Amino acid sequence: MRYLVAGAAGFVGSHLCDRLIAEGHEVFAVDNFITGAERNIAHLKSRPRFQFIHHDVIQPIHVDGPLDYVFNLASPASPKDYLDHPVETLRVGSEGTRNLLELALEKDAGFLLTSTSECYGDPLEHPQKETYWGNVNPIGPRSCYDESKRFAEAVTMAYHRTHGVRTTIARIFNTYGPRMNLNDGRIVPAFIDQALRNAPMTVFGTGSQTRSFCYVSDLVDGLLRLAHSSERLPVNLGNPIELTVLQFAERIRALTGATSPIVFEPLPQDDPQRRRPDITKANQVLGWEPQVGLDEGLAYTIEYFRVPV
Repeated sequence: MRYLVAGAAGFVGSHLCDRLIAEGHEVFAVDNFITGAERNIAHLKSRPRFQFIHHDVIQPIHVDGPLDYVFNLASPASPKDYLDHPVETLRVGSEGTRNLLELALEKDAGFLLTSTSECYGDPLEHPQKETYWGNVNPIGPRSCYDESKRFAEAVTMAYHRTHGVRTTIARIFNTYGPRMNLNDGRIVPAFIDQALRNAPMTVFGTGSQTRSFCYVSDLVDGLLRLAHSSERLPVNLGNPIELTVLQFAERIRALTGATSPIVFEPLPQDDPQRRRPDITKANQVLGWEPQVGLDEGLAYTIEYFRVPV
């Protein structure tokens, strides 16, 4: 099959490209490197079924020949990145998503949108089901990301209902693994970076806020299962095992053997207090659930960052 992956040089996008190439598919990898890294896909550039296209999807895109599927992973995804690029984040979620939907419509291809648990905001429902409409601040500093993804979901459903595009929507919860950026502000790489340097590990707030982390290979498996399903409404993909931020810091400190002290800083505005997916739908519809345990996944990730990249 012929796949287009937008956001291919990003953390998740590069792992998705790996999986598609390993399965013998042809991949058109699209990225503008605003937050992605060329090194993430450098090992694929010599592969005969891999073609890289340097392009910003807020501009229309054309691919010669047939196309079976379009994966839209094009967006800054970490708080640091989307706060640094708020306008670009809003444009890629709106104009970029529409351009990729137009491509899918033109090619009669399937389409998968990688949405986010941030659609639920600081949730009043716990754990979060796909039927929950969320508690989102539409004008706060994080709104550039939250609302871009909420719009992206809306335009995706509009193309499905109006034009019959075979769309799917994945609401991704916190994911981690090799190829994350150490300085992108997310919990796992930040803690690993600090622990490997024996630097103070920064916990925001009291550390009692919770997160649930899914290893990247599990997420990619979920994305592929969803892409080949007939489910058109959003599906949560994430790990339902919930820990506090402080517990994550302590776990990473123990796994790295660090002696870093833990220090506390004020909680950022609109930072969610609890985050845990209800994955009942993913289990029932896709037969999917995470397979990689937290310590196993963290060990792989820590080892990746021990070696300079």
